Amino acid sequence: MSWDSVVPPFSAADRARVIEEVAGQLQNLSLAEMRGEREKLVGRVVPLVLSVVSKFGLQASSDQVHEIARDVVARVGGLGFLEPLLRIDANLSEIAVTTDGGIWVQRKGAGNFEKLPVAPSLTDVWRATETLLAPLGRAVTEASPSVDAKIPRQEGLPGGARIKIIHPVVAPGLGYPSINIRLFEDKPVPPELLVKWKVAPEKVVYGLVELVSKALRILVIGGTASGKTTLLSAMCNGIPKDARVVKIEDPEEIWLDHPHVVTLEARPAQVGSSIVPYSLASAVDDAMRMSPKWLIVGEMRRGDAVAALFRAQMSDHPGLSTFHAEGPESAITRLNLLLFNDVGVRSEGAKEMFVQAADMIVQVGWSNGGRSMIGVWEVEKTLKGGNVQFRQLYKPGDAELLPIGIERRV
Repeated sequence: MSWDSVVPPFSAADRARVIEEVAGQLQNLSLAEMRGEREKLVGRVVPLVLSVVSKFGLQASSDQVHEIARDVVARVGGLGFLEPLLRIDANLSEIAVTTDGGIWVQRKGAGNFEKLPVAPSLTDVWRATETLLAPLGRAVTEASPSVDAKIPRQEGLPGGARIKIIHPVVAPGLGYPSINIRLFEDKPVPPELLVKWKVAPEKVVYGLVELVSKALRILVIGGTASGKTTLLSAMCNGIPKDARVVKIEDPEEIWLDHPHVVTLEARPAQVGSSIVPYSLASAVDDAMRMSPKWLIVGEMRRGDAVAALFRAQMSDHPGLSTFHAEGPESAITRLNLLLFNDVGVRSEGAKEMFVQAADMIVQVGWSNGGRSMIGVWEVEKTLKGGNVQFRQLYKPGDAELLPIGIERRV
């Protein structure tokens, strides 16, 4: 029997006393030390925890000491309750704080959020909010009640994250800000992972990767959090390793295991700043002057971005992009609306642009409690009766893709 197995667990009160005492001894840490490499700081805190545990006449196992040391580091670093949730081993895809102080998480592969038995104080949540935004030079206030930001890829969070914070002045509740943190994948997504997750049969997954290698222009569609970006990331494995790739996102979240990649990241206009915004459409236009062999565009939300991408792909640039839609016909309807509302392209012109710019649509969604491929369609290159026509290459239950009729030069 190990020593750890006979050490009685700390009570919540004992744990709080130790954390408070050790945190008090670290009040003079510089900002650089608090924001430095977390594991080194944990190692520095462990002896302090042991000393305080002994001072209070308590007993603690090695695991307990390290857990307390991590809690102390989270406390002095300002992230508090968020720190353990932002670790890779937490296996989360999203974290949400509601305006009543509830902490909700969505685990990787899960369809819904679950509430955690955590109750941070109002002060804890605001301290964590300030800590998230301070390194980015941002703040959420009554004057700027809605903030979009990102956590860059870094030690301990190699995938980075997207942040949305709403001030209680426009999100009424108990005084807590509304926080959403979307965590990005921490490494490239290999095709075999999609097979393991049963997104689609092996021949279908690798068939799509092969079609990417043949320079087809593919649009990945699906609902919110359906796995569009994950599927696109896996399909990128079909891009030749020697190809020059320009990747355009808002914000950056796609990993590419390729040596020649340039990323352009859109940024919104900031309240009270003279810094001009940089849109996805501007990034696509810039990319066309950068000699790309492949274009990758993260989710298109505006008609100007759609028009810019379609112009690029109509010039035979192979590309991959994502779009929020629940089916190919729905995608055409929404694309038409965006192109008309934002850039004045009428329906007939929008449909003609689409068939000239896109070769395939791949839809991903939720089925039987997990993400799955809903369908794959080839885009026919001639409108019929003024409408876009599709030929389905895959539906759930099929073992492989039907052959596609389009051929392009790599």
